[in-house]
Amino acid sequence: QVQLVESGGGSVQAGGSLTLSCAPSGYTYCMGWFRQAPGKEREPVATINSGGFTRYVNFVQGRFTISKANAKNNLSLRMNSLKPEDTAMYYCAASSSRYCSAALRTDGFPYWGQGTQVTVSS
Repeated sequence: QVQLVESGGGSVQAGGSLTLSCAPSGYTYCMGWFRQAPGKEREPVATINSGGFTRYVNFVQGRFTISKANAKNNLSLRMNSLKPEDTAMYYCAASSSRYCSAALRTDGFPYWGQGTQVTVSS
């Protein structure tokens, strides 16, 4: 069982930046960030595998950067040029399977954090 603790959410004006962090309690092979806005389904944002290969959904490409600190296996999401439509609860997710693919889908990640709120005002 892996526990994930997110931090770094907050409120920012459009065009601003935030960095989210996620600290896992154990080693994980794949990790990712997902988000869920009120009344909407949870959707992928970005994922990364143990080799550092990253995937992004189109609407954050070029604005968000996912990275992992190998020493502590901590996950980060740097978010630039934030838009009001980025407002959501952001969740860290992880898989401890060495066969994980880091696909942009929720069912590949069995472990989830409690979420951290990001609010972008216009």
